[in-house]
Amino acid sequence: MLTPDEIAFFHENGYVRIRQVYSKVETAAMSDELDSLIQNWATTNFGWSGPWRQVYMSPDVEKKSQLTHLHDLHFYSQAWCRAVTSPRMAEAMADLLGPDVELHHTTLHCKPPETGMPFPMHQDSPFYQHEGFGFVDAIVHVDDATLDNGCLKFIPGSHKQGHLQHVLKNPDDTSCSPHLPTTDYRLAEAVPCPAEAGDVVAFSIYTVHGSEINGTDKWRRLVRVGYRDPRNTQIAGQSIGRAGLMVHGLRPTGVLEPTMSGNARL
Repeated sequence: MLTPDEIAFFHENGYVRIRQVYSKVETAAMSDELDSLIQNWATTNFGWSGPWRQVYMSPDVEKKSQLTHLHDLHFYSQAWCRAVTSPRMAEAMADLLGPDVELHHTTLHCKPPETGMPFPMHQDSPFYQHEGFGFVDAIVHVDDATLDNGCLKFIPGSHKQGHLQHVLKNPDDTSCSPHLPTTDYRLAEAVPCPAEAGDVVAFSIYTVHGSEINGTDKWRRLVRVGYRDPRNTQIAGQSIGRAGLMVHGLRPTGVLEPTMSGNARL
């Protein structure tokens, strides 16, 4: 699925844009069903908390900023179940992870027009921490992502550091969303990665990334799909202890309890 140059770029920089993983017909179906999921199942709220909000947003924008999100949307939609198990996607992930690839989760992140919140620089590892490097987040773009509407921005090569200590407390010692110090990791200095609808941007769980506010009059919709080597043990966080679908290869012996044991009857 991926060229040697794309694979080498990923391993060197920690991310790669994979063009047109999904056809226009597939993307249209995903878009239509995503609209229904947003209306019927998703949550829209204040979004991520933390002192970074005052750094990246003016007081007026900070008060209005929102995020629309939903976990595990492949449980709600046929189009998205097909998308996350697509042979093209699975083969691309196998090129990055190895022959055995397990689906870990899906999460919708939508930035509403004009008030869609930015994301501070962070790694995804604090949200579903694993022991090893065998975890890739694949961002499925349903809309074009540009600088104006908040495309992903990366620090190339940052994945090589492994898991970093994140800010977890507000100045008043209450908990906040994990993020890296804004003085050390500046969103303005990160490298943008624009993408078109149907594209996938894949990156390591340890690659530092963020995104700007959506300043346009249109939604910016994308879905994060987590894939891992099933041998990579999860330590904490989202979906811990839950087996996922094998989308490529076989589950190695011993990494999961058999589903039938004891006095099973036919």
